[in-house]
Amino acid sequence: MPVLAGAAVLAAFAWVYLLAGRGGYWRTDQRLPRADGPAGPGLARWPSVVAVVPARDEAAILPLTLPSLLAQDYPGRFSVVLVDDGSTDGTAEVAAALGGTGPGRRAPRVVPAGVTPPGWAGKVHAMAQGLRAAGECDFVLFTDADISYAPGTLAGLARAAVADDRALLSQMALLRAGTGWERFIVPAFVYFFAQLYPFRWVNRPSSRTAAAAGGCMLVRRTALTAAGGLDPIRGARIDDVALGRLLKHGPARSRCWLGFTTRVRSQRPYPRLAGLWDMVARSAYTQLRYSPALLMATLLGLAWLYAVAPAAVVAGLAGLAAGAGPAAAWCLVAGLAAWALMATSYLPVLRLYRLGPARAALLPFVALLYAAMTADSARRHHAGRGGEWKGRTIAMRSGPGAANRP
Repeated sequence: MPVLAGAAVLAAFAWVYLLAGRGGYWRTDQRLPRADGPAGPGLARWPSVVAVVPARDEAAILPLTLPSLLAQDYPGRFSVVLVDDGSTDGTAEVAAALGGTGPGRRAPRVVPAGVTPPGWAGKVHAMAQGLRAAGECDFVLFTDADISYAPGTLAGLARAAVADDRALLSQMALLRAGTGWERFIVPAFVYFFAQLYPFRWVNRPSSRTAAAAGGCMLVRRTALTAAGGLDPIRGARIDDVALGRLLKHGPARSRCWLGFTTRVRSQRPYPRLAGLWDMVARSAYTQLRYSPALLMATLLGLAWLYAVAPAAVVAGLAGLAAGAGPAAAWCLVAGLAAWALMATSYLPVLRLYRLGPARAALLPFVALLYAAMTADSARRHHAGRGGEWKGRTIAMRSGPGAANRP
């Protein structure tokens, strides 16, 4: 009991630090000004933008997403390049059929990704082919095939990038949270990402923290060229974080921004636990650089931060019922304090997803599920199935861009 009480006290102090000293990661206030709507102020000159959409077997979801991108009412020159990355479901044909069928609707240019060269991650290679096909432009919008855009979103992104002189402006897409498993797991995915990469620190030029959200990344073409293009991150399996680090800390030393939004949404459904499990497990061990030591530290850290509090509450209540005395009281009080602080930190993300505050108390159990997904990610890697996604298996590599180094 005294050991558990001590661990709970330390966990409570850790949560005080996380809330007060880790860049306000738990808040969701890093957002573009409300002028990101279609009625926002104009620019003297609107930059040219080309959207690049890597797509592999996305025929089913493109009708839900691509029209919103093609229909963006953008005052400057804007076009869309969809890169068909070896699809077998008619992705290219579906994309071509969606173009030019409505008022103001553009037609996407569909290009094949070709064979992925050795040393390149499939998605990064597709992005590079889209960048090549884009030709001359001021900005490139790297976006995923499952992402839909509210009207006026592109104009807001371009306006903010120009006004604040940002080379990378990225928004965390609002993920689907319609099913029971989505509501249980998805908000925590966003919460843990922000805990790992506090958005305020990403947005501070003097901070070492760099990241981006791959669903929506508006990149200044000259800054990307100065950084060496996509070649320096060609092997990156977590391409958005790698791109953020390249632009912020690479040769260009550019200003970057990452924020929350409800105007950019992912339409990808995850109706069952298996799909969500794969989403996390395919890259968790990559994020840990395939290091058993980092894996063990991560699992122990998750257990201490998230599991000790409820365990201390249960042990404290049981101890008080058995007349255990002060140690049980300390255990209960410290456990409740840590659990309350933890739940408080989760409330803003739950509000972002319009979910009830009672779910905040479930965060310890969600965290333990994520710990299991992370352990499974390592197991898959050592079994030769690391990063398996859409028929591809990501092998451990060395060399440029293989890991997302800070």
